[in-house]
Amino acid sequence: MRNYFYELIGDQINRVAKYSTESCQVDPLEHDDSLLFSKLVSLRTEKRALDAIAEHDESDRSVFLVNGNLNYNLDCQQLLRELRAKSTRHTRLAIIAYNPYLRWVYRVANALKIRQGPFPLCFLTKSDIHNLATISGFQVIQFKSVGFLPFRMFGLGDLINRALSETPIIRNLSFASVIWLRPVGSEPKEYSLSIVVPARNEAGNIERLFEQLPEIAAKEIEIIFVEGNSSDDTWEKIQDAVELHQQRYKMVALQQPGRGKFDAVRCGFDHATMDLVTILDADLTMPPEMISRFLEAYTEGHAEFVNGNRLVYPMESAAMRSLNFLGNRFFAKFIAYLLNVKVGDTLCGTKLLHRLDYQRQCNWREDFGDFDPFGDFELLFAAAEFKLGVVDVPVQYRSRTYGETQIERFRNGLELIRMCLIGLRRIKFR
Repeated sequence: MRNYFYELIGDQINRVAKYSTESCQVDPLEHDDSLLFSKLVSLRTEKRALDAIAEHDESDRSVFLVNGNLNYNLDCQQLLRELRAKSTRHTRLAIIAYNPYLRWVYRVANALKIRQGPFPLCFLTKSDIHNLATISGFQVIQFKSVGFLPFRMFGLGDLINRALSETPIIRNLSFASVIWLRPVGSEPKEYSLSIVVPARNEAGNIERLFEQLPEIAAKEIEIIFVEGNSSDDTWEKIQDAVELHQQRYKMVALQQPGRGKFDAVRCGFDHATMDLVTILDADLTMPPEMISRFLEAYTEGHAEFVNGNRLVYPMESAAMRSLNFLGNRFFAKFIAYLLNVKVGDTLCGTKLLHRLDYQRQCNWREDFGDFDPFGDFELLFAAAEFKLGVVDVPVQYRSRTYGETQIERFRNGLELIRMCLIGLRRIKFR
């Protein structure tokens, strides 16, 4: 039973640690000798004393695993503070905590010698952990219930455990939880920014983009145009813009090798050289002047993935058809459920993240599969899997002033529904 539960826990840790630069179990308890022999062993996760953890830099994406330590500590705040001191904003802390509502089960298991180790000193509720995280410099990203049925039962155990972990009320009765924390409160620093502009038949918007783009508080700005099989003179307008604005920005002009928006975005991201990458659609329905808000949200440490939300403010007339609006609402609710993240709009074209996190996503895509023609869902899926923390920036959605929409709402809607079903199988109920 113990090893089976550890396999379930190990699978949850593995989903993040596999794409991290390192993972270590911090200050293992004396009676804890099984966790690293579950699925985590393939990650070469090592045991390490807290005071032996070296300083990390901005390029590190480390996972610190704390297995049961909070249940055997009479100063949990001090332990979390010490972990915070060893963390960068990109470190993720995975805490395994026992269910406070099943205290009696642990007591009976200890009395019958079913369970190894001493009886826990304290049991923390969700509220307790949220409060401890806040006063110790962390934010709770996710609670994941783990361990209901203690046996595989001819292969049905995994299916039943997955289903129960997603069932309201019942999920509060798991034996343990895996809780993901991200550090907050870091000193703001200045980042450089690559702005990727996919453009297909947008000749009339290229120069207008520069008229609307504000002064941005970044170390350096790179603008990468990716032209995609246009039938007008978009490519010529891009070349003119590169020549005209190269004194102000680092300018790059590319022609995408394939077709579709996400193919263009990938092409731009692959050529980006700055710290952060973002997308600005050339139709300018997302106001270019809002790019500064996305950068500020990241720089101030609110999240490692900044997502645009077009559904907060009233839209300009003809900006979005009624059926499209309802579809956007549906997908936002569904993806929020699927990923356990608070997101109000999944299909806004503008998203911002660190270039190193996008590079990790490329490795993740090889395992998950390459299914998303637009990229909005895939970017959010990976952000949730990496526990980056997601925050929305509200924007007013504008009407087009040049060209026609590239969206085919019925065909594209079916493709998005297919992506949702894939996410259910490969993320929610994996």
